[in-house]
Amino acid sequence: MNIHLQRYLTPEQAGICSVCSAHPAVIEASLAFDRDTKRTVLIEATSNQVNQFGGYTSMRPADFRAYVERIAEIVGFDTQRLWLGGDHLGPNPWSSKPAEEAMQLAEAMVREYVEAGFTKIHLDASMPLGGDEIPLDARLVAERAARLCRVAEAAASAESPPVYIIGTEVPIPGGETEGLEAVSVTTSARFQETVATHRDAFQAAELMSALDRVLAVVVQPGVDFSDQDIMPFDPIAARELITASTEEPSYVFEAHSTDYQSTESLAALVHQGFVILKVGPELTFAYREGLFALAAIEQELIEPSSRSHLRNVIEQVMCDEPAAWQAYYHGDAQTQKWLRGFSYSDRIRYYWNHPIVSVAVNKLMANLRAIDIPMPLLQQYFGLESHSWKAPSHGAQQQDLPVRLLEQKLFAVLKRYRYGCDNSTL
Repeated sequence: MNIHLQRYLTPEQAGICSVCSAHPAVIEASLAFDRDTKRTVLIEATSNQVNQFGGYTSMRPADFRAYVERIAEIVGFDTQRLWLGGDHLGPNPWSSKPAEEAMQLAEAMVREYVEAGFTKIHLDASMPLGGDEIPLDARLVAERAARLCRVAEAAASAESPPVYIIGTEVPIPGGETEGLEAVSVTTSARFQETVATHRDAFQAAELMSALDRVLAVVVQPGVDFSDQDIMPFDPIAARELITASTEEPSYVFEAHSTDYQSTESLAALVHQGFVILKVGPELTFAYREGLFALAAIEQELIEPSSRSHLRNVIEQVMCDEPAAWQAYYHGDAQTQKWLRGFSYSDRIRYYWNHPIVSVAVNKLMANLRAIDIPMPLLQQYFGLESHSWKAPSHGAQQQDLPVRLLEQKLFAVLKRYRYGCDNSTL
């Protein structure tokens, strides 16, 4: 395994889960889950989420770091074990602009990420820019990645230089929109081309020290998800790619969109060299599951005039402001309605911070904090039986059952990733 990755893993770890979410409940649960272990927690932001203009979270890289560290302080998590990454750092947010302008903007973004202390940097210059010929030549992609790397190296501190991820063959963010039949495993030739072109570009740019800190290549192992289907990992289908990796032992694989894979599939991925497993929508999907379950309990226990009506509120907001889901959810009106609430793609995650929705969530939580929730309802909606229910706890949340129930939903996902990344399962 790459020596630069080993320093982020404990002896019992064979892999690491990368949490790709800016949602505060997801970040809090991720840190709380490993608060009392020695494991590093890897949290990543994307170029669309966080950039020098704020992205869709309205946070620049330094803001995002401060945001995560504030949550860590609340949880009691040691930030020495916090690893921040920048995902898909490149010109993608500005791909419609002329190539040189887009690259200059990407350089400024990468500089801010590194200056803010992000030390896992995915260099992604795979997208065509204004004036480019399509398809892009692999050498041009690598040369642009090296250009971004040069900026990162200039901004880095000598005490904590960044490590790099290369490669671009990833699933569509948030899952496939046109079915899973189009998903194919990265070929060995494509993997070898990615490594060779980036190595040549880094050498030409005299980035030998940075080249030594390239620890992983992003590939498609044949896993993905759509609105209602999951493509499970098939080691046989990925055999050629796995074999090719033995020719480049300095690098591990990074797998994106591993959401919803079975525990056994996660372990198989790590065992076959896909050591960094990225997860995002499944965590906010679990959060949504928890909130909808709490809303169902509220409906049983709270008078109609005092309820949050969360389900109705978020449905109305999504219909009034459809930009985050309309291009992704197809079908008739009834199909689109259930997709808005339950799709694996989880486009609903973009609405939890909407002011109107936030008011409804806060009212729901306040309503349920004020009452005792009967055990039969906990068993009905959370699968918790009285003889086996053990509440997770940290700090003031020991007395906050609704929050603990949401945390339990998120912990269930994180437990699967811990199992998959554990040496003892291999």
